[in-house]
Amino acid sequence: MIKLQKIYQKIHILQGGNILPIVLKIIILLMMEGLKTNVSFKTLGIPLAIIAFILVMLVPLKGLAYPAHAAIALLVFAVIMWASEAQHLAVTSLMLLFLQPLLGIDSFNSAVIGFANPIIFLMIGGFILAVALGKSGLAKRFTFWMLSKVGTTPSMSIFAAVFSTGLLSAWIENVVAFAMLLPIIKTIVPLFGVEEPEKGNSNFAKAMVLGASYGSLAGGFGTEIGTAPNLMAAAYTHLPFVNWMVFGFPLAIFMLFVTWKLLGWIFPPEVEGIIGGHETLNKAMAVMGTITRTEKITAIILFFTIGLWVTTGITGINSYSVALIGAALYFVTGVIDWKDAQEGVDWGLIVFFGGALSLGAALLNTGAAAWIIHDLIGLMGNNVSTLAIMLLLMVIAVIFTQVMSNIALSAILVPLAVTLAAAQGQPIGIYAVPVAISCSLSFMFPMADPTVAMAYGTGYVNIKEILKAGIPMVVIGIIATIIIMLTIAKPFIG
Repeated sequence: MIKLQKIYQKIHILQGGNILPIVLKIIILLMMEGLKTNVSFKTLGIPLAIIAFILVMLVPLKGLAYPAHAAIALLVFAVIMWASEAQHLAVTSLMLLFLQPLLGIDSFNSAVIGFANPIIFLMIGGFILAVALGKSGLAKRFTFWMLSKVGTTPSMSIFAAVFSTGLLSAWIENVVAFAMLLPIIKTIVPLFGVEEPEKGNSNFAKAMVLGASYGSLAGGFGTEIGTAPNLMAAAYTHLPFVNWMVFGFPLAIFMLFVTWKLLGWIFPPEVEGIIGGHETLNKAMAVMGTITRTEKITAIILFFTIGLWVTTGITGINSYSVALIGAALYFVTGVIDWKDAQEGVDWGLIVFFGGALSLGAALLNTGAAAWIIHDLIGLMGNNVSTLAIMLLLMVIAVIFTQVMSNIALSAILVPLAVTLAAAQGQPIGIYAVPVAISCSLSFMFPMADPTVAMAYGTGYVNIKEILKAGIPMVVIGIIATIIIMLTIAKPFIG
């Protein structure tokens, strides 16, 4: 049984040493105490979440109004619920909506505003595009063509999954890049003899789906339009597009290689290759015959949609609208109908992500996020090095991007980073650029990014496995970004 008094004493001891933010201390201590019992973390999820909420509310947090204090406590509650999977992720998100008005954090009307966030509609549009690619048969045709080019081994298939989404996401939204590749991955995995991968019984399936998800995140580092935080940094620093590519693409390519090799090591494939090899591919391609009219229509709409995404700066049409334009065209042309969308779109993930965005908005609107950030920076004192500040800001970004919208987070951190750089006489992008990149190091939890949520939604991989792969990805990402910023990027960020 967890001893609450002992935990509370530990929290106050640690608080006096200023070792970790108090929110993280409570989560870590409760998880450690929970691991000492013989009860599973999932079973302990609800009581741990409630206890953690109460403890945060009991601990004095100077300079915080009640709504902000309660928002931080609710954040701890949500993180434990999501991490333990005590309830379905969507159920926890629904709880966040009514808990905000009940706790006096914000009104219900304000809480549900997370579901009006443009990223929700980007997810829906991306899902529908993926449904159309799968139903038309175009995804299957492209799959066989791609495998015939890169080879039929598990390693090269993971390579194709990582780099296909990675290179695509440098130019379009990572959610859309992943959504387009997801049905292809679902077609590839069974060719290797994997049965019922949705039961989480295949290392190869885990590496494939996480490879595409992580690849889409890493590829976004390459350009200013690769991710929303990049755009935020570009808006404040006014760095030329080419300048970002000079350091962004080397970082993106390096992280794509790391993703490929790391996932192959963490999840060693249990399969040897496509059953029947190239002969199987040739037979399958022969059975499909020539490209059909529906496939041609699907391809035309797909390339038209990609063209709109790439030219958003010229047309003025935002990427969220483009996703819905592409989705609507698939309905109008008869490639898919609404029944296909009902069955193919994971609406539970949409609800889950809307709740996560709602919580992020509460942290932002109540001032809780800003309080935590300023409190952490204040712990460093005066006369700290550029490297120390850069590292601290990146760690803050990485922690909070796992549980709140990276767009909202970058909106808080990027202006602060630019202000710090100006005050120190540093190049304007010295902190803002690594902060923006860190906001996209969303590898550790499904709520961190829609692509990770969609990967989790396949059933191929569970939260513990995502965390197992995500932690080294984040650590390597931070180290690689710092090295790039202090070497290649330095002449181009002023």
